[in-house]
Amino acid sequence: MKAIIPVAGAGTRLRPLTYTQPKPLIPVAGKPIISFIIDQLVDVGIRDFVFIIGYLGEKIKNYVEQAYPNLNKSFVMQEQRLGSAHAIWISREHFAEAEEVFIFFGDVIIDADFGKIVTHEHSCVGVKKVQKPWEYGVVEISKEGIANRVAEKPKIPKSDLAMVGIYKIKEVQHLIEALDFNIRNNIRTNGEYPLTDALQRMLEGGVHIDPLQVDNWFNCGIKEVLLETNSTFLDRPGYDSTDLPEYPNSIIIHPVSIGENCQIENSVIGPHVTISNNAKIERAIIRNSIIGNYAHIKEIVLQKSVVGNDTSITGMRQSFNIGDNTEIDFSSPSV
Repeated sequence: MKAIIPVAGAGTRLRPLTYTQPKPLIPVAGKPIISFIIDQLVDVGIRDFVFIIGYLGEKIKNYVEQAYPNLNKSFVMQEQRLGSAHAIWISREHFAEAEEVFIFFGDVIIDADFGKIVTHEHSCVGVKKVQKPWEYGVVEISKEGIANRVAEKPKIPKSDLAMVGIYKIKEVQHLIEALDFNIRNNIRTNGEYPLTDALQRMLEGGVHIDPLQVDNWFNCGIKEVLLETNSTFLDRPGYDSTDLPEYPNSIIIHPVSIGENCQIENSVIGPHVTISNNAKIERAIIRNSIIGNYAHIKEIVLQKSVVGNDTSITGMRQSFNIGDNTEIDFSSPSV
């Protein structure tokens, strides 16, 4: 089995962070998003990977090559972002001979039984019930529980089962033929070639696809979900940094993940904070946040924040001589 990991997106909903940092490399509980994906697939025996890169793709390539030197891997550049189906189509030569493929979109973290998915007798798609199905690709199922139609962001959804970004495909040639047909005939949805349309063509051709419910789906392309995911994983065993050095005049409120060579002094850190390597924190209070590599945070209170690599933030310092019966309010004015 070969894994296909599309990671060519620009991460527009996380800008300005993603102007310089590709979304799959953003840390969650001290670990880049893409590492969650690779580790889960390696754990179920997959060793062959195809990464489809684009925007800031060299950073992703460099990280994967350094962090996973023993994987069998290839990288395909998607010059034009024309949708997920287009990304997979341009990489078809790298998986055309595979007996099966596992497609895993590079901006999500999934809790699921991947062993069950890999060994499932039919092709399958990971799904999760959502409250706003019109915002996602959805799966309609038959009375027997088999997928009989998929639709990309339908205006009037007939199902609340959203596709979460993981797919196991046994009929690899059917997939390639469906991708090729839609692209050569310019069959688009909302101006792009989504994988959903190729899956629909496969269903119309008689391919059996089962929907499999996942336990949790973290769509890390949104800041609020990214921070929620960070908190969720820090609460789990194995992610909280328990063996930390003494930081001068500082209080660490667990759970936190603090990287190597960090300088922290006169600060309060936590709970639910990820601080990446070589960050410097001085006279600050930080909670429910993610701080990038080599960031310098000084004299500020941060909460529910995502701070990129090599960023410097310095807060305000005031000196007062205040008389009796005085009220001072530095909060933002009401709108």
